Amino acid sequence: MTVEADKIRQHVRKSYADVAEASNDGGCCGVESSCCGVSDDTAINTLISTRLGYSADDLAKVPAGADMGLGCGNPRAIASLTAGEVVIDLGSGGGFDAFLAAGEVGESGHVIGIDMTPAMLSKARANAEKGRFTNVEFRLGEIEHLPVADNTADIIISNCVINLSPHKELVFQDAFRVLKAGGRLAISDVVATAIMPDEMKHDPVLHAGCMAGASLIEELETMMRQAGFEQIRIVPKDESREFIRDWAPGRGVEAYVVSAYIEAVKPGCCC
Repeated sequence: MTVEADKIRQHVRKSYADVAEASNDGGCCGVESSCCGVSDDTAINTLISTRLGYSADDLAKVPAGADMGLGCGNPRAIASLTAGEVVIDLGSGGGFDAFLAAGEVGESGHVIGIDMTPAMLSKARANAEKGRFTNVEFRLGEIEHLPVADNTADIIISNCVINLSPHKELVFQDAFRVLKAGGRLAISDVVATAIMPDEMKHDPVLHAGCMAGASLIEELETMMRQAGFEQIRIVPKDESREFIRDWAPGRGVEAYVVSAYIEAVKPGCCC
């Protein structure tokens, strides 16, 4: 890992540790431009999450504090989860998407949340206990090097996390490794639609805020194809520029990035 990549990772880890610890204290997260303007205010987070595609019913199914206003979409909208499936949630944070996935796969299924921030992991585990989720576990790890055995998961979900990685090609390679044959990706993330100016691209605050690290759509397609994925589909959501503008007011970042749904399949029989 390069020195620059390590600096990026350490800054992101610290930023999201601050989010988790501040929300535990009941205060503002203190991260200037985290995805979607993180808050521990339930009313604000409800507004943010419904804007991203979650329903009021979704929000009622998770423990208080699991919805932290993080994300750029709803990956379950494209996941088509079924009972008994094994789900891996990359960058699971406080457990919001993992808990919703757990409800869909049922007691015969299993959800594994992966996060590199110990404070987030503690928060997610406490939420799981509070919500009495028995089919969810949370593991400490980096999304480039998943603490998961080969051929484990039916599906990998992720919400606005892969853009934070300085080595996205490794993320897709390891995702391919842990998926079963016929397994699939269902990801909501931020992608670049134009080359970002250097002063934005190298701004650590914009990076931790899910903007500066976004890759061009064609770059993502190439990385996914080289990892072995097929049936790759990346669908940008132009309407997302409206809420991305709120992440960094006055910076003009919305001219360069949008939220998108990303899907792909690991080839092989899933029977």
